[in-house]
Amino acid sequence: MPSFVTGQVQVSVPATSANLGPGYDSLGLALDFRDEVSAQVTDGDLAITVEGAGEGEVPLDERHLVHRAMTQAFEEMGCPVPGVRLHCRNRIPHGRGMGSSSAAIVAGICAARGLVAGGSLLMDDDAVFALAARIEGHPDNVAPALYGGFTIAREEHGRFHAATVAVDPRVQVVVFVAPEPVATTVARGLLPATVPHAEAAANAGRAALLVAALSRQPELLLPATEDHLHQRYREPAMPDSIRLVSELRGDGVAAVVSGAGPTVLAFVDASTSAEVEKRVPSGWEVMALAVDRDGVRVSVGD
Repeated sequence: MPSFVTGQVQVSVPATSANLGPGYDSLGLALDFRDEVSAQVTDGDLAITVEGAGEGEVPLDERHLVHRAMTQAFEEMGCPVPGVRLHCRNRIPHGRGMGSSSAAIVAGICAARGLVAGGSLLMDDDAVFALAARIEGHPDNVAPALYGGFTIAREEHGRFHAATVAVDPRVQVVVFVAPEPVATTVARGLLPATVPHAEAAANAGRAALLVAALSRQPELLLPATEDHLHQRYREPAMPDSIRLVSELRGDGVAAVVSGAGPTVLAFVDASTSAEVEKRVPSGWEVMALAVDRDGVRVSVGD
């Protein structure tokens, strides 16, 4: 029977942006803006505290997403679920398309692994990714949360896979965070069951171009982020976001809906970031962020 470590495990997970225009349910990017979780095994019952995003709103019992992920990870490693003291410092806004649920899931799994002596031998990174993708339901956000950088994720025959691609150091992002959330289920529910073949072909070409643009040719980001599959269908749920994307793109800025929205992400470089930041709509929040290249960080100590 595996044993537990003494002391706290600290986990830090980056925000993520998925889809990136044409990369629906496959492309993801880690952003240098992090949630932090600390966990420790105790002899008592579960105790959860939360500060920041979701404070006073998320459940503080076994339904909490971080703890649900921890529970499944303990079971995966063949461990009983212990009493845990869990503290979450949340910076990633909830329901805005910046990967808050993926961050919580990855944090919970990695915290559980860190709390088990020899946990990395019982569950390697590929197993962490597979479990996180199963819990989340799709892999495009959990892949960059775990591995960092730019990732291409896919599911084949019930198994999840991810590849990482180096990001050109010139690439930075500006995110415009809408004041109100949009549920992912609502955004997905607006998508049609089928799309015309010509639009699917155009999207495939843009997604391939986006890999080249992000990795070594950022001057191609505007055409590479053109989407034919999902953004316009979601306009009824986020009209202000689609309007902002259209305005930015009309001025030559490679802007997309981040994840399921309503956050808007714009690709910039050092010379254009400040001007793009000025385009923030009234009532929205704007953040200039670097691409995170580390993914999840875990430390174990007293």
